[in-house]
Amino acid sequence: MYYAHTTENANKSDWQTLKDHLESVAQISSGFADDFGSGRIAYAGGLLHDIGKYSGEFQNRLEGRRIRVDHSTAGAVEAKGLYNPSLSRILEYIIAGHHGGILNYGTPESGLECRIKNAVLHDYSAYKYEVEPPDLNSFNPTLVCSPTKPGFTISFYIRMLYSCLVDADSLDTERFANPEKSALRGKYESFESLFEKFENRMRDISLSCEDTPVNQSRNEIYQECRRKAELKPGIFTLSVPTGGGKTLSSMAFALLHLKKYDLKRIFYVIPYTSIIEQNAKVFREIFGSGNVLEHHSNYDPGKEGFEDVGDFNQEDMLKLSSENWDMPVVVTTNVQFFESLFSNKRSRCRKIHNLSGSVIILDEAQMLPTKYLKPCLSALSELVRNYGSTVVICTATQPKIGDFLDEDIQPVEIMESPKELYEHFRRVHVNNLGDISDEELSERITGHHQALCVVNTRKHARLLYQRITESEISKDDGSCFHLSAGMCPVHRREQLEKIRSLLKEGKPCRVISTQLIEAGVDVDFPFVYRARTGIDSIAQAAGRCNREGKRDLGEIFVFRSTEDYGKATSWQSRTAEIGEMIFREFEDPLSPEAVSEYFKKLYFNEGDEGLDKKKILLSLEKRVGECAFPFGDVSDDFRIIDENTKDIIIPFDDSARKAIKEIQKIGFPENYGRKLQGYSVSVYPHEFKALNESNALELIADRYYILTSESLYSEKTGLLRISSDEFNGALLIA
Repeated sequence: MYYAHTTENANKSDWQTLKDHLESVAQISSGFADDFGSGRIAYAGGLLHDIGKYSGEFQNRLEGRRIRVDHSTAGAVEAKGLYNPSLSRILEYIIAGHHGGILNYGTPESGLECRIKNAVLHDYSAYKYEVEPPDLNSFNPTLVCSPTKPGFTISFYIRMLYSCLVDADSLDTERFANPEKSALRGKYESFESLFEKFENRMRDISLSCEDTPVNQSRNEIYQECRRKAELKPGIFTLSVPTGGGKTLSSMAFALLHLKKYDLKRIFYVIPYTSIIEQNAKVFREIFGSGNVLEHHSNYDPGKEGFEDVGDFNQEDMLKLSSENWDMPVVVTTNVQFFESLFSNKRSRCRKIHNLSGSVIILDEAQMLPTKYLKPCLSALSELVRNYGSTVVICTATQPKIGDFLDEDIQPVEIMESPKELYEHFRRVHVNNLGDISDEELSERITGHHQALCVVNTRKHARLLYQRITESEISKDDGSCFHLSAGMCPVHRREQLEKIRSLLKEGKPCRVISTQLIEAGVDVDFPFVYRARTGIDSIAQAAGRCNREGKRDLGEIFVFRSTEDYGKATSWQSRTAEIGEMIFREFEDPLSPEAVSEYFKKLYFNEGDEGLDKKKILLSLEKRVGECAFPFGDVSDDFRIIDENTKDIIIPFDDSARKAIKEIQKIGFPENYGRKLQGYSVSVYPHEFKALNESNALELIADRYYILTSESLYSEKTGLLRISSDEFNGALLIA
């Protein structure tokens, strides 16, 4: 008898047999891959993935002998002998990498080729008496290759099959080792039920809304999205001005489209966690907490106050679904979504097969990272072309993406007349202030009852805020607020609640912020100032002005700071230069024609290389004839977030301090680590070095750096900007 997994019982009566494990993984993996016509090859991968465990040496290891056994290469070697080179190569990748990640194909000296060529394996031939790999001679993947990027199509297919295998392997192992945990999966409602909930909520909203011109236009957008949901799956664009209600309208499209074409899930992909928290809350209120997964680095489901439902806990269920995105509605970030699609790691790849046959909504699509624009669009194209998914690209400032897509995958605009829609929702007038000092800028801001000013750097935001709060006019009367990424998320949320309350009550409110307030944060100011930057960012700032149309026109003032610390830097500088051109060429720099021209110039300025900075697409085409792909290199290269930063934890409130004490007490994070996710601030290496060398940080659980100096974190502006220069042993605050 051969076994896959053990229990504490020495008599082996309840150990999982290897045959049962292989057959179960094969069936689960095959079921996943059936969604894209590849159940047979996925079944073969499932049967072969652990055949190395048929060796006597591995069985001895299960019985307690401390020996190292390579059990994952055996299935890859066997596949090489069983199947034709094209199919065997696919299986080699997914089987050999089912624990450590998909390898680069590499060379005879390194990578997958080296591993198979030089494998030293124990005798595993006993597998032939228990399992029989399927005949794949007549199997051909039903792939439609990209006419310009066949290597991308094939490598993407390998990732999807890999996802099916590792998720199936994880699920079957969990079912054996932890049946109570496994039983929590899939405890969500049907889409029939969710559709009914959505219809009821929209009916209630319709009855409670005032019959204003803005609400009439929102309803027209909503109805148009419902009508276009009848169109066949593909890539769609949804060009709706800020305030047009695209969140609920795009969800209406997704639900009706899913219903008509029998799709499986809805993914809502958003650039910033601030928007995710807002939208996920809306969706939970409509569909119920147990049907919506909010998945990003700062999310703590424990803070939602979930209750036990019957014999299971919703919080535990959501934690499990974050592993493989098995949930009707998933709200996640650009980082989670795209880095998973380009990763070679088991944990990240595990979930991507569930994107097959789904509706994927990209909100604020202008925030797609320019240096990865072509790889991102290629991935979306593959999901549509070969995996039965529909993609909806939503934005108020629609980048012209059709030029970067293959001819067989071209977007369809959902709105009939985006230009007329823009004019109807036009609620702001854009003023060009030209050069302006902080002294004059602060006087202008304090001269308004309510105003928002968005600048390009943390330093500018902090110094401008300090100038205003120290002025004779304001005298720090509690009407001025600062927002930046130097404040931990919990701190920012508290400030935003105060801001919204003052705005609603009509009280004085002036906010100085970095660009984090621009994307989807629901605030409404009569006057907005924006430091010169790209047109897309100016349009986003304009979305915080006269948002509800309470005035004929709100006023946007675009300015160029004369302060050295107020100048745009690096990427912002390039987009600002192109923005300057648009201001010169168009009377209304936010019109659809102006925005289209802005993106045209931006993409032309970046060139082909700038839209695929790490040459990811090129690397996948170099050895496509050999099916030799650099999976590991691509995974390392595709990083939306600059990893050259470190997170430090701010003991901002009692909840944070309690979690820190618990971790210090038990010595490892356990569930407390998740509770700290809303209290982190990212710092650059020189800042981290300065903090660490001055004993302002404490490392706990070998993982979390805690800020121990209260004087370095302000309740007004967050973490003070510091340098590593020392004066009498003290940090210099810049």
